[in-house]
Amino acid sequence: MAKIGQLDITTRQVTLQGFTPIMFDRYPGDNKTVLPVEKKFYFMPDGASLCLPASNVVSFLSATNTNSAAKLAGGRGYKTLANALLSFVVIEPAQILLMRNGEPIKFHGFIDDRDEQGGIYMDRRVAHLDKGIPNPKERPVVELPWELSFSFRMFKNDTFDEELLKTIFTRGGIALGLGTFRGVFGKFLISRWE
Repeated sequence: MAKIGQLDITTRQVTLQGFTPIMFDRYPGDNKTVLPVEKKFYFMPDGASLCLPASNVVSFLSATNTNSAAKLAGGRGYKTLANALLSFVVIEPAQILLMRNGEPIKFHGFIDDRDEQGGIYMDRRVAHLDKGIPNPKERPVVELPWELSFSFRMFKNDTFDEELLKTIFTRGGIALGLGTFRGVFGKFLISRWE
């Protein structure tokens, strides 16, 4: 644990290894814009390498308006835990590179709904909204294997410690996962925590 001024900070390097494919559905900024499937990824500046925003990991940990790891671990007091996770954990970098076998996963374009070289396919299904309203969706899915590596800084606090944070990642990775359609896609195990 390091000290910055009066703050006790724990820094760790983490790698999450997927055990289900991960699905993407980038929000375009409003509810009227419909993105083509290939624009629903998050890209690094090269425009081909795929990434996941750190904010997606933060949402996985601390969201209160949807399923989150805090809801799984926090019971009735999950909002206190969610707010603490949001406040006392910093994940870097802002864009986390998606890797496969030590190489960045790149999107090369769809041919018949597949990118064979990238190990990516287009998922088509109809989601049903409240009152059974059909909502047809087309979303890109990255096949296994995939992994994400990032660092986090955890500020000492009275709500959770590192052991609980690791448990939250572990349980949430199995029950929820990352990306969109969490709970089915984007499930992971921790392969490094050091």
